[in-house]
Amino acid sequence: MKSVCGVEGVSAWGIKEGKFGLALIRASGTAAGVFTSNKMRAAPVEVMMERIERGALDAVVVNSGCANAYTGERGYRDAVEMCGVAAGALGLAPESVGVASTGVIGRYLDLPLIRDQCGRVAPLLARSADAEDAAARAIMTTDTFPKHALVKTESFAVGGITKGSGMIAPNMGTMLAFIYTDAEVEAPVLQDILRQATRRSFNRVVVDGDTSTNDVAFCTATGAAGRVDRAELARAVETVCRDLAVQIARDGEGATKLLEVTVRGAPDEDAAAAVARTVVASPLVKTAIYGEDPNWGRVVAAAGRAGVEFDPYAVSLRVGEIPLVRRGEIVADLGAAKAAMRGATVTFDLDLAAGEGKATAWGCDLTEKYVEINGKYTT
Repeated sequence: MKSVCGVEGVSAWGIKEGKFGLALIRASGTAAGVFTSNKMRAAPVEVMMERIERGALDAVVVNSGCANAYTGERGYRDAVEMCGVAAGALGLAPESVGVASTGVIGRYLDLPLIRDQCGRVAPLLARSADAEDAAARAIMTTDTFPKHALVKTESFAVGGITKGSGMIAPNMGTMLAFIYTDAEVEAPVLQDILRQATRRSFNRVVVDGDTSTNDVAFCTATGAAGRVDRAELARAVETVCRDLAVQIARDGEGATKLLEVTVRGAPDEDAAAAVARTVVASPLVKTAIYGEDPNWGRVVAAAGRAGVEFDPYAVSLRVGEIPLVRRGEIVADLGAAKAAMRGATVTFDLDLAAGEGKATAWGCDLTEKYVEINGKYTT
């Protein structure tokens, strides 16, 4: 059986009906998960924080249109029942099924609809054509395109799908990610690999600075390809997560440009990441990107409030290949800088000259469309 993202032992399908969608992904193996840092965790997150301790999953059921967040004890019971509904449709034990939700906060699940959709989706899991796309589209909310990634080596594969467009900030965002590999790996090792990959990918994306109640990233290893080199597997998982994270940033609500900020010369990697995230999160930087305005002072100003020690007059900054500051000296050619901001991707490279740390973060521009989307999200 081979379908989702080219990974052996994975099957999936999904359905989208207006704002409401449902996807089923069938894959048995060791499992790991990372979750939102928001204290207002949604019910499905609470359920999965408990279940992932088993270190194994046989399937995941995902709904879109209702977050099942801030729904109290009823929401928790509904999330558990949702697992049971999917398990019944797939012939599995309820405790072996994972659950995730995305959509409006403060609304209860429509369990009759979910039961009906599960009954219609489950028989289609044996399909191979378009399975990945059907599942990816089913979990979309304000996303404008389905997001998926694949890395194939000579001995194993890692693939995944994700959704995310708004309410995106470090420490996860309104994103759900489902990653699969046919490598054989123990659950604790897989957990370490996923946590590190998340730290260098999903946790470095900022669309609007909000951290969601529902963020999850699951990784299941079917073992079909046998034992593999741990370092090679870690690189592949990180590459897939990074690819998916960049797609989320590019598809930010109302976005017209991807913003990529690389910080080097920091005291360490964490410090570099802190500066890069601060820059991509700055509304002033984001609006300048939208207007193709070479107001590079906003970049250095944001870097200066990231809580990292460096000499402000030792830094170097460039946009694309155009130097703006060189070791504290202003060398900006504003015409050339503006031209470098005209494409679909705008990149800044900031050297703090304070160490060997390096990190990249991703975001997008901030446009009127973002306000339009979120000003009427529930109506």
